[in-house]
Amino acid sequence: MKIEIKHTVTPEEAGCDAASLLAKLSELPKQRIKDAMTKGAVILKRKQGKRLRRSKETLLAGDQLTLCYDDKLLALSPPTGNYCLKRLKTYSVWYKPAGLMSQGTAFGDHLALLRLVELEFNCPVFLVHRLDRETSGIMLFAHTKASAAKLSKLFEQHQIEKIYHASVLGQTDEQGSITEPLDSKPAITHYQRIDYDPEANQSQLRIRLETGRLHQIRRHLSAIDHPVMGDPRYGSGNKNRDGLQLIAKELSFECPETGRRVSYQI
Repeated sequence: MKIEIKHTVTPEEAGCDAASLLAKLSELPKQRIKDAMTKGAVILKRKQGKRLRRSKETLLAGDQLTLCYDDKLLALSPPTGNYCLKRLKTYSVWYKPAGLMSQGTAFGDHLALLRLVELEFNCPVFLVHRLDRETSGIMLFAHTKASAAKLSKLFEQHQIEKIYHASVLGQTDEQGSITEPLDSKPAITHYQRIDYDPEANQSQLRIRLETGRLHQIRRHLSAIDHPVMGDPRYGSGNKNRDGLQLIAKELSFECPETGRRVSYQI
């Protein structure tokens, strides 16, 4: 069951708590509304928009409430495990499993790594880059605005070396570069074949990105007829039961705390 409600609080409704009003508007039990709020499925826009998790929040006239309720999605639980690889003063390094989102959507954030980091450290968390939901690998999260700005700038200026490993269909060249623009923007992907399995007809690639376009690796490799195995969106003949065979293996950059070159890998 999916329910989407966008509602502006009237003067008559002012003073009501958020959970009670949403329960009335949606005709859902109040406990379900509280659960949805805890999992980030309610947005309150007053001066600025934010996820509203406090069920007893007193509403003001003119407040804008958005509820995006999906009972199947809310019933899911994130994978368990210790995914923090390194905790520093102003940022942390994490492993994101495949299937976990980088950040939440309007339907909630309980299945997002960003929220898990918030719960783990109980401190501000800033997203500075993303991985596709199907992709596993290393992610960075900033814990101060200054660190977020520094790390974001490093990504924007391509000063963070991003290394991926992928299993792709067919036998690729030993190495190559794909320079086909994506979304009318420059996109550059370099790859090196590190292994080939003739029985499975699959190549193992080490991939380095110079740019960071949407689904860049997946789109580029599909464009040269070597799609990533298990990709649900791009390519043909590359389906499998093990999911997308793409992992963000390594990040190397100048540490914003020490100024020294650091490298994190899995």
